[in-house]
Amino acid sequence: QLQLVESGGGLVQPGGSLRLSCAASGSTLDYYVIGWFRQAPGKEREGVSCISSTGGIRNYVDSVKGRFTISRDNAKNTVTLQMNSLKPEDAAVYYCAAPRIRFGSCILGKNSYDYWGQGTQVTVSS
Repeated sequence: QLQLVESGGGLVQPGGSLRLSCAASGSTLDYYVIGWFRQAPGKEREGVSCISSTGGIRNYVDSVKGRFTISRDNAKNTVTLQMNSLKPEDAAVYYCAAPRIRFGSCILGKNSYDYWGQGTQVTVSS
């Protein structure tokens, strides 16, 4: 069974950058769309970005377009979310996720994802 582990969260000042990583075990990531989601206290879990199994399709929620970049290295079994120009409203627990089906569509709806990591905290504050 696919297992996902996020890393790279932390405290950063507004305007700063963080690089989140999602590492997989139990299966190769080659077959799977990977999504990044975030959840702030009292809010619904929100889709942030996703990348297709080959990396050819990448989608972003409007609020992060131009600031966040998703990429994958299937040889290393990892997916990365580079976050630049961070804002206080980006603060949340960030999760990576994968659907059960292989070669699925890159969409940002959380109900399409079955495997989830434990999350990594991102705090944006001066």
